[in-house]
Amino acid sequence: MSKLYRFSAALLVALICLGAQAQSTGDNTAQSSEPQGQLPLDALRNFADVFNQIRHSYVEEVADETLLENAIRGMLSGLDPHSDYLDSDSFDNLQSHTTGEFGGLGIEVGMENGFVKVVAPIDDTPAQRAGLQSGDLIIQIDNKPVKGLSLQEAVTMMRGPKGSKVVLTILRDGVNAPFDVELRRDTITVASVRSKMLQPGYGYLRISQFQSRTARDLRNELAKLQAMDGELKGLVLDLRNNPGGLLQASVQVTDTFLDDGLIVYTQGRLPDAYSRYNASAQTQAGDTPLVVLINGGSASASEIVAGALQDHRRAIILGTQSFGKGSVQTVLPLSEESAIKLTTARYYTPSGKSIQAQGIIPDIVVERAKIEALKPGNQVTEADLAGHLGRDDGRESNGASRNGDSDNAELAANDNQLYEALNLLKGLNIMSSAKQAIQKAKEEAAQ
Repeated sequence: MSKLYRFSAALLVALICLGAQAQSTGDNTAQSSEPQGQLPLDALRNFADVFNQIRHSYVEEVADETLLENAIRGMLSGLDPHSDYLDSDSFDNLQSHTTGEFGGLGIEVGMENGFVKVVAPIDDTPAQRAGLQSGDLIIQIDNKPVKGLSLQEAVTMMRGPKGSKVVLTILRDGVNAPFDVELRRDTITVASVRSKMLQPGYGYLRISQFQSRTARDLRNELAKLQAMDGELKGLVLDLRNNPGGLLQASVQVTDTFLDDGLIVYTQGRLPDAYSRYNASAQTQAGDTPLVVLINGGSASASEIVAGALQDHRRAIILGTQSFGKGSVQTVLPLSEESAIKLTTARYYTPSGKSIQAQGIIPDIVVERAKIEALKPGNQVTEADLAGHLGRDDGRESNGASRNGDSDNAELAANDNQLYEALNLLKGLNIMSSAKQAIQKAKEEAAQ
């Protein structure tokens, strides 16, 4: 008999004894200010009986350690999609996600109805390049059904040496039949923040995942935008298909745009599950107008950022409703080689709204769409008429201004949500400039 089995048998006996004691002293515990729940004596006996039957009657011999680990996995997987048992490999994978380098396909996944669901593909990874989308269901991996597998087992099957191939069978809304996607595994190194200028004065910041260095990288990229020629008139913060990551990173990112107030708070059954995170007095972004892009692949930490900026009226949230993953997972070590990831609390936005199973609803809903400009045809304007009056500023009339902006047209065709965000920032800047001009005129008139 193994040490682990002897330990588990002794533990079961102790639990049964405790259960009997709890039942016999139920009246006394009910009188205390915090009554203790009674242990389910019959259920514990059933567990011991099932454990023993499997050991002696299953068609193949299974190690006691494996049976007990499977029991723990089942107990956790029955709670919610995010609680899990972490063996040594799983724990290493969790740590590598927070540092930003790991092997595999570059895809954030969860479980839904026994299938693996794509939360979001990570930027510039095999999954993103292959066209996997948020909401896709993976029903087979290398022709092996995932139904009945745990999430960790499915993830392990998708991992492998760099350069090796894997075939995923995908079920997608709007597509009549499942289809196969072949991907080549790679070493996934995620640069969590990137930036660029969309147009003079209008910056773009993209966060693909919240890692330990994300806030620092964001502030460095923001400083680069601010150092470019001309005033920074507006910013787009793109959190689309961002599956989340570290809570602390999301708080630090939000703090970059806020100078006061609550960012997020957590609440659970235990006293230490209640935490509040507040903005510091300094903000690098100042009052630069901000539009935040979200969609159904924006989850967890990205929803914390969007929810806080929305509640404080610091940003306009544009896009589609986010994923709705508003729970906190705590890693609790069991030994040097194993741990459990347990959901211990829920996230709440500053106004008290729960993110869980609801997500963040955008201020302006813009669905992803393909935009095609309509050609004006043979349009005739005043400048085309023979003998038309010239401009009174002495400049020659021409049709150059009517030809349209090719950069805008390309942005509208490739990313209509980003195009709308840019237009919104331009509108805010026009209105702000007009108000400032009116106010200046009033002050000059009063002098």
